[in-house]
Amino acid sequence: MAFLVDMTGMAESVNFAPPTVVDEVLQNVRVIVSTIRGEVPLDRSFGIDGNLVDLPINRAKARLTNEIIQAVRLYEPRAIIKKVGFQGEQTGKLMPILEVDIRETG
Repeated sequence: MAFLVDMTGMAESVNFAPPTVVDEVLQNVRVIVSTIRGEVPLDRSFGIDGNLVDLPINRAKARLTNEIIQAVRLYEPRAIIKKVGFQGEQTGKLMPILEVDIRETG
């Protein structure tokens, strides 16, 4: 079953005790994608490369898609990225919208 992770509404707070595994995995994906690499003191490689800011839109989308897939694969292996789309191309502010499957555990 695919789930949508929409980064345009990132006003949600972190739930330190998500009620289900699905909620936990989707929250972890949102945190990974919304963190700029270098912001986490004890894991400077966590997150997405922030140097994509000034790239042309098509190159930024390609590089950001790769960054998202690699980071989620490394830090949340229970999530399988099925599709990466973007909103906000006209304004230049790319907001990822991900389609994610959850790998069965246990």
